[in-house]
Amino acid sequence: MSVSNGPQKALVSTTAQRHSIADKPVTSVLRDGDVPVYDGDLTADDEVLAALGYKPEFKREFSLWTSFCVSFAVLGLLPSFASTLYYGMGYAGMPGMVWGWIIAMFFIQCVAMSMAELCSSMPTSGGLYYAAAVLAPPGWGPLAAWITGWSNWLSQISGAPSVDYALSSMILATASMNNPNYVPENYQTFLLTALIMVIHGCISSMPTKWVATFNSWGSSFNIVALVVVLILIPADTNRTSQNLPKFNSSRDVWGKFYQGTEFPIGISILMSFLSVIWTMSGYDAPFHLSEECSNANIASPRAIVMTSGFGGLFGWFLQLVVAYTVVDIDTVIDSDLGQPWAAYLVEVVSTKTATAILALTIVAGFSMGQGCMVAASRVTFAYARDDCFPFSKYLAHINTTTRTPVNAVWLNTTLGILMTLLLFGGSVAIGAIFSIGACAAFVAFTTPIFIRVFFVRNNFRRGPWNLGRFSIPIGACACSFVVLMVPIMCFPSVRGDDLTASLMNWTCVVYGVPMLMVMVWWVVSARKWFKGPKVNIEHQMLGRVIEGKEQGEISPVASVDAGKSAKVDEGI
Repeated sequence: MSVSNGPQKALVSTTAQRHSIADKPVTSVLRDGDVPVYDGDLTADDEVLAALGYKPEFKREFSLWTSFCVSFAVLGLLPSFASTLYYGMGYAGMPGMVWGWIIAMFFIQCVAMSMAELCSSMPTSGGLYYAAAVLAPPGWGPLAAWITGWSNWLSQISGAPSVDYALSSMILATASMNNPNYVPENYQTFLLTALIMVIHGCISSMPTKWVATFNSWGSSFNIVALVVVLILIPADTNRTSQNLPKFNSSRDVWGKFYQGTEFPIGISILMSFLSVIWTMSGYDAPFHLSEECSNANIASPRAIVMTSGFGGLFGWFLQLVVAYTVVDIDTVIDSDLGQPWAAYLVEVVSTKTATAILALTIVAGFSMGQGCMVAASRVTFAYARDDCFPFSKYLAHINTTTRTPVNAVWLNTTLGILMTLLLFGGSVAIGAIFSIGACAAFVAFTTPIFIRVFFVRNNFRRGPWNLGRFSIPIGACACSFVVLMVPIMCFPSVRGDDLTASLMNWTCVVYGVPMLMVMVWWVVSARKWFKGPKVNIEHQMLGRVIEGKEQGEISPVASVDAGKSAKVDEGI
């Protein structure tokens, strides 16, 4: 990959010399030669944003480190691993954990690097949705943006509730572990989840600087907690007191598969990738925070790659520790505690140590859930700014006191609480909240990458952070992996006569039905009025006459069609 610092010229201030979009290292909805016009002086970052068609609305109080902290908090390796241990260990056993993580991470890193390249060229909160609209072939931009945007939004709004549900389950499992007479009820899990969601909503509504500080501390805690757990479990394992060797043999860890599904072992290993995919699905957060980040077209893509890289490495270390120390997989998966991570800890360490590790996981999970809420609110704001939702005017409102999208935060909070009602349908039903997040995220992540690789190819203006000649091969690997994995993530663990409603994988319904409704909406109505990202900054169309106006006259922009040409109220 390469990083090139292009010239950062004064671009669009009405008080400074103006330069066209062609002077900026961005792929924009505006035409080359157009000059955005903004009444006031702009920083280099805001010049890039204006070149993308948006006026600055946020304070840029995120840096490379704090952007990484938010995304690493959203990644939440320790709580994410704890939440999805059922899939990683329960489908293919120890080899599925260690081999599966390595294989899946290679392709996930390809997705992350391809996304980072897009981020450098288009550092805006709309992120993948904006990229899909700009890169799509003429006439297809609005549909590409529509599909990408809604899929990404479904992924984002399911992030916080899935994390907070797992967090609530861990809290109640800890209580049950220390008081065997206590058995958590579904309504208790729901109420605790709702309370945590409300707390996260309050934090995410605070000023940007406070949110950045909170996430910085939270991410630092996540890293420290992960290192402590990696050391504590091998040091304190009680396997020897159970007349077992201190660690499982490498032969078993790397070669003794566990048949946790009714599919062939190869399919089971692929199904176990759900754990990796969901755990590693937070690396897009810096893209959505790029309008709040300084030096965004370099810092934001670096934060994406750092999150995926460090997350993949430390996540694999955690997989190795668990694989080498687990005693009985069946006991872990079927424990009455209702939480495989808690059941595993009880199996391999003392109760006090298990409680301490669960406490670390719970605090890290709280930080992760809050990071998910922040990222999701920025996505909701960006889509509302382009009138994607009913009542978009209110959802796109920036609170004048906190300078954050408070209305978007509370919409996401409400929808998240409603989604956790799935837990009353049973463990398999609530499990869909994890797979919908992974499936929807993958579709959204890869749609603009697919367009970039197979349609745009080299007709793409790279940003200062780019992959150079490796861009197309890496993007092709990313797309191939997603095409394979999206159907796999919809597979149930059983088939034939054993497949019942309670054991069905409801991902295809929970994700497919909303997306079907969105597509029906598109055919019936949205295709008539939705034109993709809406430019909200005035610009001059140099060298062209707009219905009798003088060349270079300023004209307000209404929308952008397919990212190829600007549509103006008066018409072009």
